[in-house]
Amino acid sequence: MKPPILEKKNHLFDNPRNVRWLRRALYVLCVVVVLIDLVYHRHLTFEEGIFSAEGWFGFYAIYGFITVILVVVVALGMRKLLKREEDYYD
Repeated sequence: MKPPILEKKNHLFDNPRNVRWLRRALYVLCVVVVLIDLVYHRHLTFEEGIFSAEGWFGFYAIYGFITVILVVVVALGMRKLLKREEDYYD
């Protein structure tokens, strides 16, 4: 018998079946959200005619996706600018 401190603890996502279940649940949730947007598509705009793209189906999903891509690209650029040598603080 191993001492309690050396025993490997099984976590929830160590089991591949739990990971598959979670992934499928997230896919179902995404489909449900899109279906709700199809049925109940009502977004508030500032004034009609100023920014009409806000009323398009899927506008916020596309806008969010593009924004996340831009954040990643900017972060990669900042990494090149801010990167230091491994022994910088030694």
